[in-house]
Amino acid sequence: MEKKYLQLNDIGAYKKAFYLSNNVWNIVMDWDYFAKDTIGKQFVRSIDSISANIAEGFGRYSKRDKIKYYRISTDL
Repeated sequence: MEKKYLQLNDIGAYKKAFYLSNNVWNIVMDWDYFAKDTIGKQFVRSIDSISANIAEGFGRYSKRDKIKYYRISTDL
């Protein structure tokens, strides 16, 4: 029997965060320059950091490190 290892894309929270991130990017791209420059950049960075921290936690070896990054991803 072949072992199946958990992949990052198998995690539902990561898939939802990645989908949300793509939607936010598409919405902000339609804003005018001033809105993009003032609010848009901050909004996109904060939403992008959710999936980035989930991915970072997934790549960590120790349970303590994983939990740390998973908690960071929820602190918005």
